[in-house]
Order: sequence, then C-alpha cells, then structure tokens
Amino acid sequence: MNPKPAGPPDGGWGWVVASSTFAVNGLSYGVLRSLGLALPDLEEHFDRSAQDTAWVSALALVVQQAASFGWALVFAPALGTVSRYFSRRRVLAVGLALTGNGISSLLLAPALQFLLDNFGWRGALLLLGAITLHLTPCGALLRPLALPGDPSAPPRGPLAALGLGLFTRRAFLVLALGTALVGAGYFVPYVHLAPHALDRGLGGYGAALVVAVAAVGDAGARLLCGWLSDQGWVPLPRLLVMFGALTGLGLLAVGLVPAVGSEGSWGGPLLAAAGAYGLSAGSYAVLIFGVLPGLVGIGGVVQATGLVPMLMSIGGLLGPPLSGFLRDETGDFTASFLVCGSFILSGSFIYMGLPRARPSCRPAASQATPPPERGELLLVPQAELLSPGGPHSTLDTPC
Repeated sequence: MNPKPAGPPDGGWGWVVASSTFAVNGLSYGVLRSLGLALPDLEEHFDRSAQDTAWVSALALVVQQAASFGWALVFAPALGTVSRYFSRRRVLAVGLALTGNGISSLLLAPALQFLLDNFGWRGALLLLGAITLHLTPCGALLRPLALPGDPSAPPRGPLAALGLGLFTRRAFLVLALGTALVGAGYFVPYVHLAPHALDRGLGGYGAALVVAVAAVGDAGARLLCGWLSDQGWVPLPRLLVMFGALTGLGLLAVGLVPAVGSEGSWGGPLLAAAGAYGLSAGSYAVLIFGVLPGLVGIGGVVQATGLVPMLMSIGGLLGPPLSGFLRDETGDFTASFLVCGSFILSGSFIYMGLPRARPSCRPAASQATPPPERGELLLVPQAELLSPGGPHSTLDTPC
C-alpha cells in the first residue's frame, strides 16, 4: 500500500486530471448550453408551447444531477478529484477544468445550428450523442489519490455515502439554500438565451453568436477568477456573493434588451449583455466549487461536489418551465429573465451568511489564504476550524 502524501501534490498528474475534467465539462454542460438552439424546432415538430419543451430540459437536468445519472456520474467525480490534487492553485485548476463549458459552447453553438439546418433536429441530436461518448476515456484518467484528511474507513450506509451529513453543518446549509435559489435562474440562459435572441429579431446564426459571446465571456472569466481567487486578496465566500449578484444583474440586463431592427442585425446590445452575463456566470461557477474545501474539508470535497449540482438542479426544475410559462403568457422572454435574475440575486443574498462573506469590524488575524504548506486549512480539525478562537478562524464579526 502506497503511503499517503503530506498533502495535495499541487500539480503532477493533477494537470492530467484537470485536462480530463475540462473535456468532461465541455461534453456535458457545454452541450446543454447549446441545446436551446434546437428548442424552436422541437416546438414546431411536436406542436408544443415553450413551457412544454422547457420541461424536457428541466427534467433531463434533474434526472442527471439530482438522481446522479448521465453526466453527473462523470462530472462530480472528475471535479472533486481536481480539488484533491491541488492546494495553492486549487481554484485556478478548477477554473481551468470548468473552462471546457465555455470553449465547448463557443464551438458547438454554430456547429449545432449547421447540423440543424442540414440534418434536422433528429440527426443533430444523434450526432451530439455520438460526440458525448468521448466521456468514457476521460474517466480512465481519474487516478485516485489518498490524502491525510480522508476518513479512516469508508462511509457506512447510503446516507453517509451520499454525504448528507454535510447538511448538519451550518455553513454548508447556508450554501445549499442559496445554491438552490441560484439554480432556479442559472440554467435559464442555457435553455432560453438562443430563443430569446430569436424573439428579439436575430436570425439563427445571430442567435448562435449570442450564445458564443456568452461562452467566450464565461470561459475567460473562469480562468481569470481562478487566478484571482488563489491570490488570497479577497475571501472566497465574499467573491461568491459579489459574482453571484453580478450574475443576477446580468440576467436582468439580458431581459431588458430591446428588439433589433431587422433579422440581419448583429444585435449589439444583446451581445454586450450576454457577454457581461457570461463573465459573471463563469466567475460564479468557479467560486461555488472553490469554496467547498474550506467548508467541508478535503475528505468531503467529492461528496460536496456531487451535492452542489444536485442542489442547483432542484432550482433548475423550476426555472426553465417557469421561464417558458412566462414566455407563453407574455409573448416574449423579458419577464422570464427578470424573474430568474431575481432568483439569483436572492440566492446571493443568502450567501452572505457564509463565514467571511461580509467584511469584519476587526483586522484579520491571519492571511486570507493560509501558507502554501498548510493548503487551505484542510488539515486543521473541523472543530478548531469553526471555532471563533481558532488560529485561522473563518468566523468574523460583521460590521
């Protein structure tokens, strides 16, 4: 039996794991983000409303994440494994892995529109399914890593194996409630950004460009925010609150953009709003997973990584169908994006209950990021970590 290393190697095979997770993220959420281009064809073929077709995406999201089927079987283990391989550069590595979403959307949005034009929605979906089969070799690259923070024995019982005991911790409970609310609005652009662009007067490739611009902003923000977060200048929970709120405001801006004059227009205001939304949403995606090791410890990070998508899917079950219902009732997606942006703002407000999410009245007793050899305080006992008098306390007195 190989001895456990002193801590995460902070590189080495971890970069292979990060590259594998990059592909996993692109072949899962990148595909999901582009599928909105096919919804108008589905509505026409089945003679259904926008609300009915939105239920298809919402139910698929819940089945694969809440029930741990489909993409969730590869996404959660892959991203959790990345967190275990890194300490000082953990958030940067997570950001690099999650960039696959934006890069994949940038390539798949115009490609899917081309497939829809030439092969119809059935042929396009069959080809997308063939592409996602490449998830299989990605899983072969996830080499397990034993670390000093791991439990001495495997969890007993299904509840312990699923990590449901994490909900007994106040910080994770706050994160869970806020994430469920954010999920009610976060996935709406995945489903309805392209139809919203079509409603605003853009053509098929114009709508694909809107999705691609949002994807570019998303991908760039994930790398930049990952680097920024690892500098330790601002506590991660505080960054999570800030970028969560900016994501909600970005959705409000997307909903308020006026219609373009003609189908040949590029829709500059909508492109700008979509880019701003992509920048903030990409930063949020990195931070929601980046805060987990500091809240649950390295031993529970894989379980927590699986629970976060499940929590978002709970809200995701409500968001897209509600967005489709509002579109059917009002004739456009303006109210849809306004309501869903409000959900994200509400969830971001709840995040303010996380440790160190608000400025404290007293100077910090320690650095925002612990010394490199200590990682992110993952080796400090949980009782000491959460104790107000601990050497690296995460509980500040709010002003």
